[in-house]
Amino acid sequence: MPPIPPPHIPRIVIYYQTQHNPDGTPCSILPIITQHNITVTHVNVAAIHLNDPPGNIHLNDHVPSDPRYHTLWAELRILQASGIKVLGMLGGAAKGSFTRLDLDEVTFEAYYTPLRDLIRDRGLDGLDLDVEEPMTLAGIIRLIDRLKADFGDTFIITLAPVAAALMSDRPEHNLSGFSYEALEVMRGKQIAWYNTQFYCGWGDLSKTDGYDFIVARGYPADKIVIGMVTNPGNGSGWVPFEILQEVLISLKARYPGFGGVMGWEYFNSLPGDKDRPWEWAAFMTRNVRNGLPAAAQAASVSDSSKEKSNPFLVVDEDPKSPQDAAVPKDFHYYSDGSFEE
Repeated sequence: MPPIPPPHIPRIVIYYQTQHNPDGTPCSILPIITQHNITVTHVNVAAIHLNDPPGNIHLNDHVPSDPRYHTLWAELRILQASGIKVLGMLGGAAKGSFTRLDLDEVTFEAYYTPLRDLIRDRGLDGLDLDVEEPMTLAGIIRLIDRLKADFGDTFIITLAPVAAALMSDRPEHNLSGFSYEALEVMRGKQIAWYNTQFYCGWGDLSKTDGYDFIVARGYPADKIVIGMVTNPGNGSGWVPFEILQEVLISLKARYPGFGGVMGWEYFNSLPGDKDRPWEWAAFMTRNVRNGLPAAAQAASVSDSSKEKSNPFLVVDEDPKSPQDAAVPKDFHYYSDGSFEE
């Protein structure tokens, strides 16, 4: 008799971009495993940028091998040894990486090969594709196919669309250029989940409407991880914890396959802020994962190889307000380069 598959476990995903304090000392990520009552599932180290010429790769403002990152890579290996999956985040607000990967085959190979080598050298468990610049559907499919061919089915591929891009295919609602609806139809089995940005005017986590609409369009609930800013200083759309708690309770009750939560970003997460940034993960553990059966808490779920049985439905009508609100203005991420050194 085949084994019973483990129950679905909502994910808790942390983006880790600001890796140093203003004085240059490391902003350690280790408290998420040393503090009590925290169960983080994935950490996305950000942000990887492909610059000119090919092979000129930066993690934020420096090459990944820069001595300033020695502590970072060592701590990420400790997280992996503790069962947390570590992904690299490619792209984000700094444009250019996906434009360079969207050109002819020769140019694609020139920029992709050093990226592949970085993933291998650092032993990353996956790659989060944060496409915030125009890219063709064929281009993103080529990248996904190549990553799967090079790293296998267990390699985790996620994307980070703004919530509006999953609610509508209208170009003004999408930072990525390609249709996520078409991508889900064509490569949904290769995409583990979507780190969906419900902030900076692209979505609203003070209520469940946006998540409900996305699932109604046919996206499987277990693939929609709701993304939030962890501090009002990280972007507009921060939701107070008492309101957020009610939203999480509602989504867990309504969708047994609720995909989980992600936070942008770690270093100043409330309620602990810069002194105790791990307290955001403790809050999420209590409200997203607690109450699950003990077997579910201990089970290991392979997001990259799990078959999705939900049919992808097509909705003809465009979403209504607030999705049709004016396109938000540009915003800036914090990064190590934000501080004077």
